[in-house]
Amino acid sequence: MKPILNIQQQLVPDLLDVMQKRYRLLQAVRIAGTAGRRTLAQSLSMTERVVRSEAEFLKERGLLDFSAAGMKLTETGMDVVRELEELMLELKGIDSMSEELKSRYNLSEVVIIPGNCDDSAFVKKAIGEACASRIKTYLSGKTIIAVTGGSTMADTARTMKPDFADGKQVLFVPARGGIGDDVRNEANTVAALMAQNTNGSHRVLYAPERISPDVRESLLQEPAIKEAVSMIQSADIVLHGVGDAIAMAKRRKTPEAELSVLEENEAVAEAFGYYFNKEGDVIHTLSTIGLKLGDLQHAKVVIAAAGGASKGKAIRSYLNGSPKLDILVTDEAAARELLQQT
Repeated sequence: MKPILNIQQQLVPDLLDVMQKRYRLLQAVRIAGTAGRRTLAQSLSMTERVVRSEAEFLKERGLLDFSAAGMKLTETGMDVVRELEELMLELKGIDSMSEELKSRYNLSEVVIIPGNCDDSAFVKKAIGEACASRIKTYLSGKTIIAVTGGSTMADTARTMKPDFADGKQVLFVPARGGIGDDVRNEANTVAALMAQNTNGSHRVLYAPERISPDVRESLLQEPAIKEAVSMIQSADIVLHGVGDAIAMAKRRKTPEAELSVLEENEAVAEAFGYYFNKEGDVIHTLSTIGLKLGDLQHAKVVIAAAGGASKGKAIRSYLNGSPKLDILVTDEAAARELLQQT
């Protein structure tokens, strides 16, 4: 297949460009379920006129259906998207990128979604879908899944369906506490949504994200918190995001003195309340209740999910510093940033 694609790229490059554009549109509709023209145009960085023209073309070929709610894939359209996925990965060289990242960072698996979630909400949702899919393959009997907060984790929760557990007992637990401005994306909320969507069960961790060491020790004596922490530390699967250090610090309303320390030490990434420099060294740690870096060693599978060209440096920093990571789920833009960095 590859020699044919190379020849086609040389002789009729426009054909491949058009095919990729139509695949992106079909894939976005698949992820959304039902999508309107304006939403698609904004997310795919296309004009509404282009989306309308391409959608009409795909409808004429029986791949899309239109309704008052928007457009959605037909069964034929769904089949075409599945068949095109492998071809698109090969076209963009994503398979080889995955292999190179696996080798470079000693990972079991690297899943790369085409596109850039900085520009497309649908790419971030696709990352969430991929996370849910990978977790599902590791379920066995009774499984405890610890999950952090964040928009990517929330997207993962929204993609989970009632058949996710397939009859197995699954318990979702928040990897850490957190009382912040955006409750929708906090770990407690994400764990609860995952349980709700999969008919599973969950536990809550009633603890603020930032606490003094004295208060932390006091809270750890509370039976409910002690039980929750025990479950979190014995999680079979850990799913977490990777944040940009300074952006996360500002979001947490970090005091200016502490923020200055992070900037002076060139903090790049954040995960589990740990801040890393570009070499992956921990340069600052929050006093929190929940999963610690050392606890990752006890998990059967650890999955990190983050995408976007803007997250490339943060992901690389965390890959350099993580004590245990099995699977990275990211997007094409972040993967290219990782491979360009030395």
